[in-house]
Amino acid sequence: MHVSMMGLTAAPQPNPATVLAEALVRRAQNGDADAFAELIEDHYERIYRTAWRWCGNRDDAEDIAQEVCVKLGAALAGFDRRSAFSSWVYRITLNAVRDWQRAGARRGRYAQSLAEISPTDQPPEQEAAATSAQLWAAVRRLPEKQRDAVLLVYAEELSHAEAADIMGVAEATISFHVHAARKSLRGLL
Repeated sequence: MHVSMMGLTAAPQPNPATVLAEALVRRAQNGDADAFAELIEDHYERIYRTAWRWCGNRDDAEDIAQEVCVKLGAALAGFDRRSAFSSWVYRITLNAVRDWQRAGARRGRYAQSLAEISPTDQPPEQEAAATSAQLWAAVRRLPEKQRDAVLLVYAEELSHAEAADIMGVAEATISFHVHAARKSLRGLL
């Protein structure tokens, strides 16, 4: 005898990594220092990489990443799980970068793009590194929303939907900012 379950579908299985992250967040919110340390360890590389891509300076990126870790400790109790923890961390990181940029502008500082090219590198690699550095330096000069959309989609390799969640806008708005950024970059490069 064959029983048909037509029209019924099984509930999707939760992602084990997501379940673990949610458990760590709950434990950290309840004061478990080891859980908080593990969350920081799990997210630190992404925080640093994001800060570096936005500001283009390794030392500043390290300072921003450390500041984000401190902010996470202070803000974790307010994390309400309406979005993924990783999206929330991105938002905090973006806000820290913006604060750093505003502070830098007040002091008259400008971010520098670093392209580490040594004389022993192969010339094609040097050219590719220089071109990449020029591109990211140009991206950093875009208006804030265009820059954030481009960096999330292309540097962080997030979908438009994920970028929209992080920036708190509609997915179509991300598409608009990316399109506008492409037009702007043509003029900058």
